[in-house]
Amino acid sequence: MPLHQVAVFNPFPFVVGQRIHIAGGPRSGDWQVIGLGERKVQLRCPVSGREVEWDRFCYLAENREQEWPMPR
Repeated sequence: MPLHQVAVFNPFPFVVGQRIHIAGGPRSGDWQVIGLGERKVQLRCPVSGREVEWDRFCYLAENREQEWPMPR
């Protein structure tokens, strides 16, 4: 069989207390992980205090040091 370039994605292993930045899409912005379930992740916006619960959805693109929360 011939070999092909394939993009492989893995669910991100969130940790409670972790600070994350989602770079694109409708969920973009800075968030803090405040809870974890088997299928859900609970996040809080550090600016507005808004809390959300979504299906686990993120994939790690890179780790880097940056200001958090980022100024808009």
